[in-house]
Amino acid sequence: MNLPKKVKIVEVCGRDGFQNVKTFIKTEDKIAIIKKIIDSGFQKVEITSFVNPKRVPQMSDAKEVCKEVLKYAEGKGVDLVALVPNMKGAQLAFESNIKEINYVVSVSEKHNMANVQSTVEESLLHFEEICKEYKGALKVRLALATTFGCPFGEKIETQKIITMAERGLKAGASKILLADTVGLGNPVLVDSVLSEVKKYIPVDAISMHLHDTRGLALANTLAALNYGVTEFESAAAGLGGCPFAPGASGNVSSEDLVNMLTMMGIETNINMDELKTAIAFIRERVNAPVISHMASLFAIGI
Repeated sequence: MNLPKKVKIVEVCGRDGFQNVKTFIKTEDKIAIIKKIIDSGFQKVEITSFVNPKRVPQMSDAKEVCKEVLKYAEGKGVDLVALVPNMKGAQLAFESNIKEINYVVSVSEKHNMANVQSTVEESLLHFEEICKEYKGALKVRLALATTFGCPFGEKIETQKIITMAERGLKAGASKILLADTVGLGNPVLVDSVLSEVKKYIPVDAISMHLHDTRGLALANTLAALNYGVTEFESAAAGLGGCPFAPGASGNVSSEDLVNMLTMMGIETNINMDELKTAIAFIRERVNAPVISHMASLFAIGI
């Protein structure tokens, strides 16, 4: 197998992990969890999203979370990221002293309309405007949702993924995130998509965001590793999901991903004992099921 020696894991529990939790998580608990995640050694952490609080109430405290987490992260060698869906979100992130943003556009027209109430073309135009407006002030990552399947049954063409990714890089994207929003991917599909995408997009510009809805996230990770992808997004405790995508359950759990990579001899820089502490705190303070193999072992003292 053609495996990398080191992988960067981007922890997204503070945004994607929390956004689908129905019971509002106390702001102080969100901040405490993110601090514990930072202490686990993650070099990049997505901490919140600047979205309409009427649509995603869980993210209504984005400014407060940013203020406290940014202060805590000083000097710790971690990059903090916020997700934004539009120019307004980018402005709010910039005003909150965030230096890097994820901008999400779905490859699926139906999902993009449900998620951000815009056509794909409208969202891409807004992305280009953000890159132009905040050039040199914000690092911008383009997340392509529903890359491996649409929850509304729309067929996803690989050529459309390539076209959107090329357009994103041309506009100034630092990374292209290929997101399996509802966990419809499988290793053969991941292999098929990456074999085409890599012809046009440098592998080191690709990041993977995989959901474990159907139990295939780690298998899909392995397929991507074999293509040389070295950056993966995950969420502690396997939390997560999109409020506007039916069937979008948890992300691949950080602890399961770290465990697999470590057992394979791939360096992650993550301290599993510290991550275990963070997951115990999540279990105590977040009203959502903790779904991961390692978390189950942690709970019985293994």
